[in-house]
Amino acid sequence: MSYDDVEIEDMEWNEELKSFTYPCPCGDLFQITKEELSIGEEIARCPSCSLYITVIYNMEDFTGNLNNKNMEPSKQHSVAVV
Repeated sequence: MSYDDVEIEDMEWNEELKSFTYPCPCGDLFQITKEELSIGEEIARCPSCSLYITVIYNMEDFTGNLNNKNMEPSKQHSVAVV
């Protein structure tokens, strides 16, 4: 069972670890990467103990950026108003 449910907005981005992190009661940090989030992973684990948390997030926020890199911007169309 998950130690806690934590919203992604409550986590911090750690540039050194390249992960979203959240304090663990053991003193270390729960960690989850953008790549893990993009494939639907929702469990952030602590590397120092057996605890883990469930991360609440919108998967589209992470898959959209990866899948839309090569998409062309949408074309604008003129609309005549009578």
